[in-house]
Amino acid sequence: MSQSLNILYFGPISGTCLDRANAYRRLGHTVHHIDPRTLLPRTVWVDRIMWRAGGHWFAPWVLAGLRQSLQGRHFDLCHVDSGEWFTASAVELLRAHAPIVINYNVDDPTGPRDRQRFAAYWRGAKAYDLLAVVREDNLPELAALGARHCVRVHRSADEVTHAPRALTPEDHARWDCDVLFLGTWMPERGPFLLALIRLGVPLTIQGSNWQKAPEWPELRTHWRGDAIGGDDYAKAIQCARVNLGLLSKGNRDLHTTRSLEIPSLGALFCAERTVEHSAMYEDGLEAVLWSDASECAAWCHTLLADEPRRHAIAQNGHARYLRDGNQNQVVLQSLLREVGLA
Repeated sequence: MSQSLNILYFGPISGTCLDRANAYRRLGHTVHHIDPRTLLPRTVWVDRIMWRAGGHWFAPWVLAGLRQSLQGRHFDLCHVDSGEWFTASAVELLRAHAPIVINYNVDDPTGPRDRQRFAAYWRGAKAYDLLAVVREDNLPELAALGARHCVRVHRSADEVTHAPRALTPEDHARWDCDVLFLGTWMPERGPFLLALIRLGVPLTIQGSNWQKAPEWPELRTHWRGDAIGGDDYAKAIQCARVNLGLLSKGNRDLHTTRSLEIPSLGALFCAERTVEHSAMYEDGLEAVLWSDASECAAWCHTLLADEPRRHAIAQNGHARYLRDGNQNQVVLQSLLREVGLA
């Protein structure tokens, strides 16, 4: 284990961001966690402007909030998660309180989908000591922005949040289903899931914004409810016989967080065939991969009719996930090594 560090950590105090902060704690470090949104006015207009025009417009508020909250405090490392509020000036201010400032971003900060959301991040890229991203595409794009040190990592699941639960009869009664897609509506997802339904796949959909789908009249009877988290999220995945992994096309995904979380929970992962998924899991043995709705539906029907094979693939996928080290503590430790702190 590395030396015990005093870490200043910026990001939402929820979801996978909180998981990463807690992973640092499990590695033996002290973490002072600040949600950067608390440095800004509470009105929803701040978020709307950031998504449409960029967080750099709020730099004066961010800088003032940082000066006030960090006055007289010093840390060994500052970890900025995402970074859509922090310009180069903010990063340099952070460096006055921590000699090394790193950024970890699981989105596609230089990609086309989010437009101006990451404008502050673009301006701050050259000021960080390390930028960690989850797409190869980001590396040359960040170099063009003047970034000094970039690494690409796989996404990771959490050793605690995504550990298999002991399931009760009540859990099974609530969450059991045949084929589950757990995720938010995106334009490309509606047609695909509708195609599965028309091919006879017994599909359950759980997630937000599905009412926006043009296909909603035919999807609504398969929709179980809005997004879930925590134990409900984990138990829903464990109780599904087959879990679908769909990509975000606008985000240039070749794998997603679900690609690790589903096998981490010991569940069967059924996802689009990509270069990265094919490298992460052996098709048909550790996961099942498909290229279109017809192949996906065929896999679903095959696996629902063969419980021993389904369980074997799920167990093999879990073992592969553990063997490859795609866990939060492993990934964060690798980042500490990159900056000479482990």
